[in-house]
Amino acid sequence: MDPVTFSVFVAVTFVLAGAVKGLTGLGLPMAAIGVMTFFLDPRTAIALVLFPMLMTNVWQVWRMGQVWAALKRYKLFAGALVVCVWVTTVLTVNVSDGVIQGSLGVVLVVFAGVSMRFQIPRLPDRWDATAQLIMGGASGVLGGLTSIWAPTMATYLHARHVEKDEFVRATGLLILLGSLPLIAGYTRAGFLTGPLAGYSLVLLVPSLIGFTLGEWLRARISPERFRLILLYVFVIVGLNLIRRALF
Repeated sequence: MDPVTFSVFVAVTFVLAGAVKGLTGLGLPMAAIGVMTFFLDPRTAIALVLFPMLMTNVWQVWRMGQVWAALKRYKLFAGALVVCVWVTTVLTVNVSDGVIQGSLGVVLVVFAGVSMRFQIPRLPDRWDATAQLIMGGASGVLGGLTSIWAPTMATYLHARHVEKDEFVRATGLLILLGSLPLIAGYTRAGFLTGPLAGYSLVLLVPSLIGFTLGEWLRARISPERFRLILLYVFVIVGLNLIRRALF
């Protein structure tokens, strides 16, 4: 693929990933990395998504408001997430591409399968603190390895039966906070080089265009129908990543 075609392909990928994010409140890394790993190694794909992931969530949190109240509600989850993202990023510097691809594939398939098939039972208030620490830590380990922690985060929020706006607010805040140690870890490890950081910053433009489109679509199409289509796409992409990791 020549450089111009590749650049157009990546830009379109981030418009679509941003639209997913604007419509559902999450999914930008899953969508962008899932597509880009067809052509790029996982570390490069993750590095390219870092700044769009950070800034779209800054935008999402700012648009939703009530940030301080949300931070107080999810402080245990956020603390466990940030610590475990950093530790996992540092400890998995030498993990092979195959392990990352396989992990990404499993995450996508499991997330899609659970989201399509199961109704998560309500989590009682008395178990909330423990659940935040456990799910926040699991999210951090998953995020430090793959840059994706939406599955465990969404599972926790669905178990708390939060309403739609609160879900979008919480996911934006937790992805924003988790992306900070991820960026620091990738910079420390040398995966986020100057040129890749510059390219990632440029990809903010198509990401925000897509995000705005997704917000517009949220009021005009059935989010449930879109969600199901997206989940089936995640299954296909995830299975392909597992195949590549194994063979």
